[in-house]
Amino acid sequence: MNDWRNISLWMDQLDEPLTPRPSLPGDLQADVAIIGAGYTGLWTAYYLKRQAPELRIVILEAKIAGFGASGRNGGWLMGNLLGEDRLLAGLTAEARRESYDLLHGIPDEVGQVLQREAIDCDYRKGGVLYCAARYPEQELRLREYLRGYRDEGLNEDDYRWLPAEELAQQLRIPGAYGAIHSPHCATIQPARLVRGLARCVEAMGVSIYESTPALSWQAGSVRCEAGEVRADWIVPAVEGYSPNLPPLGRHQIPVQSLIVASEPLPASTWAEIGLERGQAFCEASRQVTYGQRSLDDRLIFGARGGYRFGSRLRSDFNLNDEERGLRRYLFSELFPQLRNVRITHAWGGNLGMARRFHPHMLCDRGNGIALSGGYGGEGVGASNLGGRTLADLILGNDSLLTRQPWVRHDTRVQDLPRWEPEPCRWLGYNAIIRSFVREDKLLADPSSRPWQRYMAQRIASLMEGFMK
Repeated sequence: MNDWRNISLWMDQLDEPLTPRPSLPGDLQADVAIIGAGYTGLWTAYYLKRQAPELRIVILEAKIAGFGASGRNGGWLMGNLLGEDRLLAGLTAEARRESYDLLHGIPDEVGQVLQREAIDCDYRKGGVLYCAARYPEQELRLREYLRGYRDEGLNEDDYRWLPAEELAQQLRIPGAYGAIHSPHCATIQPARLVRGLARCVEAMGVSIYESTPALSWQAGSVRCEAGEVRADWIVPAVEGYSPNLPPLGRHQIPVQSLIVASEPLPASTWAEIGLERGQAFCEASRQVTYGQRSLDDRLIFGARGGYRFGSRLRSDFNLNDEERGLRRYLFSELFPQLRNVRITHAWGGNLGMARRFHPHMLCDRGNGIALSGGYGGEGVGASNLGGRTLADLILGNDSLLTRQPWVRHDTRVQDLPRWEPEPCRWLGYNAIIRSFVREDKLLADPSSRPWQRYMAQRIASLMEGFMK
């Protein structure tokens, strides 16, 4: 029998038995069939049932609710979408502001659901700190981001520069240059959210079948080993596991993100560090670091992982010494007092990356297919928006949600942008990541020469351009 508690710290912390629900008993008929009991699938079911309680909704889960990214992530509930600035660039100032307000409202929307449904997942809306922490180029980069936010019509209520002395009131990093603070972010215990949502939708009348992998899907049906589920609408909500369900793997590739958690730290250590309000934090490196202080006083810290040739899924997330060492190095640079802290948990997961590096929410009404994905590691909040949007699309509602530029109406899955064939995909992605790692190492080294720092930034910036 699988020990599901080994998936992550979050799953290990659960005080419920992790026994899979019964599997699909045989052929079924439904109104909506959802593949995957992660955030996207569960949020879609929740909002559908809220608006149309008569709908027969079936969720098919290959393992158990929380097995995928929903039970493995870093616990950031962001009011953002990856690539939002590009997606909203063509809108009028008024429409763009309306869209940003929709995005920024995601953490509050989730908070309201948690309260209404009595789901306890350590929700704390402390905002997020994007820190210039280790070298001066990070401050320049963040100030450039801030100018971009202002150009998009966002004010200090949305994104505000904190000089070093003001940052130290929230987070104390030796030698920090400052940070951008945004209030539009909360931290959560991810596994408690996904498991709580599963119980909630089940109580609303949704049928969840676990240990039931989807073998194939098409318009009108999902085929499993025990039988077939026929439905008017099919919602493939598998994100990082898209390669298992053609043709989704042509449009989303699985990218890893890897996380470590410290032992619970004493109050004296946290008095030196800060983060008293549940703030999320990161430092302005292209390696994409992220962290939070858990409710039981652990440091949770992660960074971008890799991509495997041919979109092969990684299943063994026992991090090796190099993977652990990089994350220890990165958080020790921020908090030297934690250099020798004991790491009790290390894990990772597969996330879905779309070819244009921004999410898509798709409705193919002719074939009865609705899809939301390509969150690129920012799916905790984006999946709530996706679930709300898919519910409106399926029900035929014309709403602010369905009028957003990331929504594709009357579009087939096969019309989404495709990733390049191998080996181009593997070579390109890993070249980008290697340029980011080299840039960070050179900029963090005060002895590196100006021309080395300049060239490292130019190359990394050029490579980052391929992600747009």
